[in-house]
Amino acid sequence: MTEANPAGAPDGAPALVKLTDVSKYYGNIRALQDVSLEVSPGEITCVLGDNGAGKSTLIKIIAGLHRHDAGTFEIEGEETVLANPRAALDRGIATVYQDLAVVPLMPVWRNFFLGSEPTKGRGPLRRLDVELMRRTTRTELLRMGIDLRDVDQPIGTLSGGERQCVAIARAVHFGAKVLVLDEPTAALGVKQSGVVLKYVAAARDAGLGVVLITHNPHHAHLVGDRFVLLKRGTMAGSHTRDSITLDELTRQMAGGSELDELSHELERVAESGPDSTSATPSDQASGPTPGTAAP
Repeated sequence: MTEANPAGAPDGAPALVKLTDVSKYYGNIRALQDVSLEVSPGEITCVLGDNGAGKSTLIKIIAGLHRHDAGTFEIEGEETVLANPRAALDRGIATVYQDLAVVPLMPVWRNFFLGSEPTKGRGPLRRLDVELMRRTTRTELLRMGIDLRDVDQPIGTLSGGERQCVAIARAVHFGAKVLVLDEPTAALGVKQSGVVLKYVAAARDAGLGVVLITHNPHHAHLVGDRFVLLKRGTMAGSHTRDSITLDELTRQMAGGSELDELSHELERVAESGPDSTSATPSDQASGPTPGTAAP
């Protein structure tokens, strides 16, 4: 069983992020309705759902891209409304999207500090502190257990799993308290997915609160401490690791009772056979049968 590391999470401390009955509307379209979620230090909260379930909208609210229309959004016990993604970063919320926001032709160290480059010198002699960035990138990656061949190589030459790991290490280095990961294993093979999940667990063990967005219940159950299931913008379930098995999580993710109803319906169709089906419109429009006089 995966146990949450209690580092930085004293008894009675408020959750790093807590959403209570949060809703979001786009005109008459309901994107989210009464969704609740809690992220604590040293825990991984997995948000599962099919396409269109509302996962992307939930990410954008936590990341400060969109404001919620109803409910409460608390950061370390303080109710807040994030004005923009910069405000989320200032409050310690880092989001790693599927596209990773990297520049493929730039070296790893440059992508590691992209937008936050340290400089040295003054006035017209001010310049990037390249040696500091190289050294820091190598040190921080090693601290997360990531041993790259060369931090000067273009980040586009890394595998998908390695790029995800660099993005996670970057968020940890810049002081993130909450790490939101958008489908980090979606386009990866089995081995690379395992590598990424290893570093997700490492971020949890470092005391971060992690929100893992995924549609893969096997990956979620492997590292998750809490599970929130979304369906068409509403909550279909909320569980702790101790209260749900992988089989039940997979069943609920796949549709639960709806899947059972579909199975029964398919069985009835199979038992009735093709002879019980009515004539198709094409049969009705095929004209008179041989030997029958036309009207």
